[in-house]
Amino acid sequence: MSSAVRFSRTKLSIGLLLGLSCSTALPALAASESDLLSRSTLSGDWGGLRHQLDEDGIRFTGDYSGETAYNADGGLHRSARYSQNIKLGVQFDLSKIYGVDNAGKVQLTINDRRGNSASEDLVGNRLPIQENYGGLYTRLTELSYERSLFTPALNVKLGYMAMGNDLGGLDSGILCNFMNAGFCGHPLNMSGGSGWTNFPNARLGVRVKYDLSPSWQLRVAAFNVDPESNGNSSRAWHLGPKHTTGTVVPIELVYKHAGELPGEYKVGYYYDSSDVKRIGSDDEVSGRGGHYLLIDQAVWRSPTSEGRSLHAFGQYSAASEAASPFSKWYGTGVVLYKPFEGRPRDTLALGYGRAVPNPRSRDVQQDAALDNGAAFPNLDSAEQLIELGYGYQATPWLTLRPNLQYIIEPGAFSGQDIDNALVVGLQVKAAL
Repeated sequence: MSSAVRFSRTKLSIGLLLGLSCSTALPALAASESDLLSRSTLSGDWGGLRHQLDEDGIRFTGDYSGETAYNADGGLHRSARYSQNIKLGVQFDLSKIYGVDNAGKVQLTINDRRGNSASEDLVGNRLPIQENYGGLYTRLTELSYERSLFTPALNVKLGYMAMGNDLGGLDSGILCNFMNAGFCGHPLNMSGGSGWTNFPNARLGVRVKYDLSPSWQLRVAAFNVDPESNGNSSRAWHLGPKHTTGTVVPIELVYKHAGELPGEYKVGYYYDSSDVKRIGSDDEVSGRGGHYLLIDQAVWRSPTSEGRSLHAFGQYSAASEAASPFSKWYGTGVVLYKPFEGRPRDTLALGYGRAVPNPRSRDVQQDAALDNGAAFPNLDSAEQLIELGYGYQATPWLTLRPNLQYIIEPGAFSGQDIDNALVVGLQVKAAL
């Protein structure tokens, strides 16, 4: 397919989705241009209709993210790539709609992704430089029902959804002050070596949260594993699986404390019952699992400037070495909120990550190279990432995030000798 045709289809998709989000808002936009810079969403309140629907129990949401990355040095090629994600959703609060206590909520979300990958085309590394790249089609990403059960401490959610929306990430959102998917969201060896699914991949499942105390919470879930539907556009609107291989069950303990220096701590374990081939062997492994630890801790708070604080985060995740090509992930960094007095919603973020390939995968690559009479490059056995970014809150609904990423050993997972890469990026996020 020609680039012109692809570009035309991309423009059509953007137009359709933005039109769906904003069609009812055009009269409001025309009548109230003066509040464009102060409203909370791009399309505004739709002449009061949006607020009224929310009061009646129907809440519309939407957001856009666009990520442009230019490879300035090293890697494979000097060029730029752009990717985008548009998400539209509606939530039905059944208690408000029907006037019944604790009737629950229904969430419907669709998602559309387009663009090209800087990692695949320009650098050759494993950790996606653009966190919104992948699954380039329109799909259903959630159709779920959620409510409290028996007691307010017990919350149950079931349906078609991405398990990573509720487990495996920090609830504070600190990690999405970065553009690289190695930071933003979840440790990637969870989904790289099991049936774990992160947004926008969704599966049938159930998630349970139980508040043990005001500070402690237990989360448990069970989700269908269906590898043949991953990235398969023909399955974009199919809730049922194409070929079930097993069930993935995560369990997560969460601790949150408030106060002068708040923090969030998560420890989790997951197990996928699927039978998969052992790396470097024709034998099968019955089941695969992993564990993780996530931390977000405020380490400093300004005594004179409200909202100014410094948070440190940490990530550790390990997956089964028998079947996962991505065995370990380490991440750490800091985020400064309100870096300048006149910029209360801006952020300054610096992070470092290390992704370790499975030694079994490295052995397979080395053996293949020797069989072909080729020399295998001397690599440091891990892809490393350093990212520096500034989140500029241009309006309440628009965030601009220029960033620099330095990729060390980009060929660690592919077994190629690729020069370290310096990538200049810009992330644009808008609440629709």
